[in-house]
Amino acid sequence: MLILDGKLVSKASREALKPRVQKFQAKVGRAPHLVVVLVGGHLASQVYVRNKVKACESIGMASTKIELPENISQESLNETIRKLAQDDQVDGILVQLPLPKDLSEEQILEVLPWQKDVDAFTYESLGHLWAGQPVVSPCTPAGVMTILSYYQINPAGMKAVVVGRSNIVGKPMAHLLTSADATVTVCHSKTRDLSSYTRNADLVVVAAGKKHLLGRDDFKKDAIVIDVGMHGSGEGGGVTGDVRFDELDGWVKAATPVPGGVGPMTITTLLINTLELAEKRLKV
Repeated sequence: MLILDGKLVSKASREALKPRVQKFQAKVGRAPHLVVVLVGGHLASQVYVRNKVKACESIGMASTKIELPENISQESLNETIRKLAQDDQVDGILVQLPLPKDLSEEQILEVLPWQKDVDAFTYESLGHLWAGQPVVSPCTPAGVMTILSYYQINPAGMKAVVVGRSNIVGKPMAHLLTSADATVTVCHSKTRDLSSYTRNADLVVVAAGKKHLLGRDDFKKDAIVIDVGMHGSGEGGGVTGDVRFDELDGWVKAATPVPGGVGPMTITTLLINTLELAEKRLKV
């Protein structure tokens, strides 16, 4: 079984970014700048944000972390986003999810400008994607496509199944695979006999959010399995995915591990998106 090493792909992608970052800095007089907004003290979110800040620094990009109290009002949070939207020194804005239960993600999407939407979550960003003219693509699905490309896995003509239909991963993942000429089926929590779909697929992307949902018997021999799931904080307790990875060796053709698969490329795609938004907005 070929292990699709997201760390390796991420390292290569970041090295390719460095000359573009240097070119941007030479022309604009500053580094591309990502601002991450973190509301509350959610442990996993703090870990993710810290990793994103380190990633920016690793390729010479600027990053700012804004920490806000869990009891902040919706209007105060919205006003923070509006100020960042108007700041010409800010190229990308990321509001770390999940938000505290009293705050609305929908309202954030309404005040976040698509020109600085590094996650491609806003309705305008998704509209561009569905129309086949993406400004940038959502980080995790785009990272999956980069991994496939690096290992010269061409989805064209494949039967692909995406398990999960979220706006963040499942739906855009299905769209990107369709755009790459795969024949795509989307499965979800209401799908009857899920394995009957996954066992017939050449390529399966599992983004169900359920730990160890699928294993060897759920895939056909020589399938390609991409595990987007991530369970656990990673702070000493370990991280596992939606797929029982240990069962796959000797059966599937290729698979991503957790950790070390899709996760690193999700963060690297965030850097790519920040740079591309900066280049487009400032015409570099």
